[in-house]
Amino acid sequence: MPWPTGLQKTITQATQFVHDFGLVFAILAIVAGWYAGRVLTGVLGRRVARRFMRPSVTRTVLRLIRTGTLFVGILVALWTLGLGIGNLFVSVTVFSAVLGLVLAPIVGSVINGIFVIADRPYEIGDMIEFTDTGQRGFIEDITLRYTKVFTLDNTFLVMPNGEMREMNIVNYSAEDERTRLSLSVEVTYESDVEAARAAMERAAATCEEVIEGGPDIRIGSARYPAKPTCYIDAHADSGVELTLRYWAKQPYRLPGIRSNVQQAIREEFATRDDVEFAYPHVQHVFDEESGEANVALRRRQ
Repeated sequence: MPWPTGLQKTITQATQFVHDFGLVFAILAIVAGWYAGRVLTGVLGRRVARRFMRPSVTRTVLRLIRTGTLFVGILVALWTLGLGIGNLFVSVTVFSAVLGLVLAPIVGSVINGIFVIADRPYEIGDMIEFTDTGQRGFIEDITLRYTKVFTLDNTFLVMPNGEMREMNIVNYSAEDERTRLSLSVEVTYESDVEAARAAMERAAATCEEVIEGGPDIRIGSARYPAKPTCYIDAHADSGVELTLRYWAKQPYRLPGIRSNVQQAIREEFATRDDVEFAYPHVQHVFDEESGEANVALRRRQ
């Protein structure tokens, strides 16, 4: 059925108008695609967040939505410039092949990013530590290509996901932020060991960042006492080695928490006469088999 003469004329005029102002329409199409992406992410943002319940997945989905709408706008822009659908398909295919060869490392990083998001070794906001370097930081963002880490040294790391998957990482925030720490102290053999143990437990419990008591903490199938607990670890050369185990509420200030516990123990021992820190003592014994030793005493002026 042929088009009506008036409608056909209107379509012809519209097509001619688009052809005459193709560059303007191409720019408008790209801008419209970019703006539509922002509007869609704003409208769908909360729904996507409630659906996936993970910040990394939510941000990835919203980025894909923005990229997809922008890509549609680019296709419309190319069409307004006179590039047919067949030519678009061929151009995209050739461009994708060239892009795949040139940007193969990036493609590999994207694949690793998919595995990172699927395996969930860490999440946005988690505190991690690189065991190779001992550097700690917070996960700032996770994309398909890289992971952003904001370190405790006020530096910013952008790590490709391929490197992140190959590194040994400790996640302090994966399931439970509470972290178990230990501290060893030696007291003299003349000290009251039981009093020293009680003093160390009491000192650690007074620190604000330390869990002072409560129900046992379960890690897998094992259970550990929540309150600070001190054990006799060894009978060393210079004294009795006591090991204090305690739980920190949050892993963000572990060196500071350890320092506060040590300071509290030092202050607690200072108030007691029956407990004393041990330090190395060396005593030389000479007998008839040791030979002779020339010793001179000099009086101080």
